[in-house]
Amino acid sequence: MNNTITAANKPLFLRILQGILVGTGAVLPGISGGVLCVVFGIYKPLMEFFGNPVKRFKTHAATLIPFVIGVVIGFLGVAKLLGYLLNKYHDPSVCLFIGLICGMFPALFREAKKQGQPKGCHIPMMISFAVILSLLIFLKVLSVEVTPNILWYMFCGFCLAISIIVPGMSFSTLLMPLGLYTPFVSALGGLKFDIIIPALIGVVLTVVFLSKGVDKLFEKHYAYAYYGIIGIVSAATIMIIPFKSFTVSVESAAANIICAAAGVIAALALDKFNSSVTKPD
Repeated sequence: MNNTITAANKPLFLRILQGILVGTGAVLPGISGGVLCVVFGIYKPLMEFFGNPVKRFKTHAATLIPFVIGVVIGFLGVAKLLGYLLNKYHDPSVCLFIGLICGMFPALFREAKKQGQPKGCHIPMMISFAVILSLLIFLKVLSVEVTPNILWYMFCGFCLAISIIVPGMSFSTLLMPLGLYTPFVSALGGLKFDIIIPALIGVVLTVVFLSKGVDKLFEKHYAYAYYGIIGIVSAATIMIIPFKSFTVSVESAAANIICAAAGVIAALALDKFNSSVTKPD
């Protein structure tokens, strides 16, 4: 007998709690809200709803509304704390996040192999790594500074939506190298609606135009898509390492190393917890 509780018949408080955890995971660097959606059995109904919201509203609203409420609570609550940490303790916080990202790599590779390893599946990883790393180095060499504006905050919303509909992708992956992560999470924590509204527009547009395509991509080319994500995450992580802060003093270098190690340990612990949960089909 299968005792797995499906998303539809979980208690209301549990759906809200799971939403809070997904919202927290979505805003934390290195943690994928999409992966947590898979773990909690909410990913499939969420993608079904995104694919046809009008048709699925009656059948999926009772499941998704409490979940979405939880996501908002978790997301905004953690964003305020992250905004404070990044402004006051920037380099140690970034190193903590790098540790979180590195600690998630075993889970990413394991997930990439979940449906087998077809011939050439590592090629997308190498291509995406080379393209993203080259682009970010190019921007850095040219000293291109991204000035946050409405379009860039819409891009933040795009990254946020991608972190939900693409399991394994963290929305901080591209925002951190571009210098957008700190101002964005600070704005979210401060409830600055002139920034939140453009981001929401980006979220909606991404969901409307990309959710079906992403779902099909993973359905037909799972390994290739996942290895491509690993390449993107790897390149972006390298570019956010605060190398200069390691040379300032022994104390700052030690603090960065301790924070990075703490991040790795936390990510591995979360991965162990995720592995212990029975994932619904």
